[in-house]
Amino acid sequence: MSRHALRTRTTVTTSGAACYELIAGADRCTLLELHLFLGAATQSLYGLGRPAAIGITPTSPVTLLPEDPADTAPGARAAVAWGTGPTAPANFLRLVNLPAAIGAGIIWTFGPKGLVIAAASSLVLWNLQANSAVLDVVAVIDE
Repeated sequence: MSRHALRTRTTVTTSGAACYELIAGADRCTLLELHLFLGAATQSLYGLGRPAAIGITPTSPVTLLPEDPADTAPGARAAVAWGTGPTAPANFLRLVNLPAAIGAGIIWTFGPKGLVIAAASSLVLWNLQANSAVLDVVAVIDE
């Protein structure tokens, strides 16, 4: 297994919508860390969970980058826009309410075993409040 990471800037700021999706490839992956930092001074509320249905036709999904240049690219990808977005999680694994300050954020770590994303499934970051800010997201995975 090897570590991979990627920084992504979200574009969806409307309430009740996905703003970021971490999609596993043909193999499962493990989320080790998720960094969230506001790109605008807007108080924002986000939840992390497993959608009932993953996003369909993500537009320009980006493959995470290997931290060791000798490793091959992972199957996991990050998306911030879709033909049809992922559905809302029934429950959230994590929730954060960020103050209206550029750079406000949180780094979630998921212990020594991480948070497993099953093959061909995903985790979604969900806007829970109207007018959420753009967000800089860094995902660190093991795959």
